[in-house]
Amino acid sequence: MTPRTSQIERKTLETEIAASINLDGKGESRIDTGIGFFDHMLTLFAKHSCIDLEIRCRGDLHVDQHHTVEDTGIVLGTCFRNALGDKKEIRRYGHWTLPMDEVLATAAVDFGGRAYFVFNAQFSRETIGNFETELIREFWQAFAHCAEANLHICVHYGTNNHHIAEAIFKATARAIRMAIERDPRGEGIPSTKGVL
Repeated sequence: MTPRTSQIERKTLETEIAASINLDGKGESRIDTGIGFFDHMLTLFAKHSCIDLEIRCRGDLHVDQHHTVEDTGIVLGTCFRNALGDKKEIRRYGHWTLPMDEVLATAAVDFGGRAYFVFNAQFSRETIGNFETELIREFWQAFAHCAEANLHICVHYGTNNHHIAEAIFKATARAIRMAIERDPRGEGIPSTKGVL
């Protein structure tokens, strides 16, 4: 089978990012964005999606975390789009509902080539440690746009902000894992249009 990998380097005046993925990996990762909590989220995303992931980012953290987080989403989404190629024989759709202690979160994704993003989650604090919670939405929005994916994330309930964030990344990882799996019954492009 053709390896489903991608490697990207992206440099702007705000961030410098090098990333590589293997969609058929084992969940191994090396993450260094300069933001500890974000590194934690990306590490568990790799683990639960079974995608091998390396990301190194040097961003303008003296300004704030926004550019680092959003640009990482841009790069990761682009890596996915490139690695999926023509999307032959993938399941295309994936969904997962995940409990994380008192939190219940659902993610649903379609790698159908049309970007759309819905985020239904509330945080009661502006930060987790020094990580800005509003950036979770920005990250996944950038990812969905650049991966050309339709991604819906919904937190049904929960109170602990760390648990909410973790449930979002884990549920999305599992949904993506399902969607990018090769379907043993599928032949060709998973669309009546014949192209994705």
